[in-house]
Amino acid sequence: MPELPEVETVRRGLEPVLAGRRLARVEARRPDLRFPLPEGFVQRLTGARILKLDRRAKYLVAPLDRGQTLVMHLGMSGRFEIARPEGAERPGEFVYAADPDPKHAHVVFETEDGGRVTYYDPRRFGYMGLIDTEALADHPWFAGLGPEPLSDGFDAGHLARAFAGRVQGAKTLLLDQRIVAGLGNIYVCEALNRARISPFKPAGEIGKAKLASLVQAIKDVLAEAIAQGGSTLRDYAAADGALGYFQHRFRAYGREGQPCANTGCRGVIARKVQGGRSTFYCPVCQK
Repeated sequence: MPELPEVETVRRGLEPVLAGRRLARVEARRPDLRFPLPEGFVQRLTGARILKLDRRAKYLVAPLDRGQTLVMHLGMSGRFEIARPEGAERPGEFVYAADPDPKHAHVVFETEDGGRVTYYDPRRFGYMGLIDTEALADHPWFAGLGPEPLSDGFDAGHLARAFAGRVQGAKTLLLDQRIVAGLGNIYVCEALNRARISPFKPAGEIGKAKLASLVQAIKDVLAEAIAQGGSTLRDYAAADGALGYFQHRFRAYGREGQPCANTGCRGVIARKVQGGRSTFYCPVCQK
C-alpha cells in the first residue's frame, strides 16, 4: 500500500497536467474498480475544470468547478501514466514497474490542452468517487481522520492527548488514522527508530519530551521522503510515461540483521510481526 510520501509524489507529478485544466474527454473502460464508479461518472466529469489537486491522508483530492470533488485512492497497485503533447514522463525510481498491459488501463482523462492521464490498476484495489465539495469532510472516507502529520495541528500536545491512558503500543496507535492521517507501516517504523522509542511500549507511558522527539521524527522522515520524490520528479524522465513510486533508503525498515544507524548505538535491527505487519526496530536503543 502506498504511503503518504508516495501519494504526495504522485500528486506532484499529476498537478502540472491536471490542476487548472478542463477535462475535454473522460473514458471509463469498465464500470468499477474496487467499488463501482459513481453513477454518471463520465458525464459529470466531461467539461469540468479541475481547480487544484490536493492530498488528504492517502487520497488525491481534485475539487471541480461544478461543486463536486473527484477523489482517487491508489489502493495497492494503482498507477498513473502521463502523456503530454511534448512527450511522456516517468517521474520516480520504482520499486514496482507500472504494468503496460492495456487491459489494465481502466480510466483515461484527457485535458483541453492535450494532456492525457491514464489510470492503470492490475488488481483493481484502487477506487474513485465524486463527492459534493461542501460535504467532503463528512463523507465516510474522510470523517474522523486525524490531522495531517506535516500540519501545525500535529504536535506533541495532540499525541499526549491521544495517547493518554492507552496501553496499546505506540506503533499501533500511530497507524490509527483517527489519531494521525496518512501514516503507514514503513514510515512509522522509521520515525520510531529515529526517536528511539520502542514500537511495543504502551503509548500512555511515553513522556512529553519523547513525544516531542517522535513528532519531529515523523515530520523529518516524511519531509525527507517527499523531498527525495520531488528531486526525482525533476531529474528523471523516460519514454514510457509510467508514474509510480520510488524507493527510499530506509534506516530501519527492511534492514533486519543490519547495524542500527542511530549515533552511538551498537544494536542490530530486528523484525517482529505485529498485527500482521512486519515491525523493524532496534531492541538496544528503542526503549
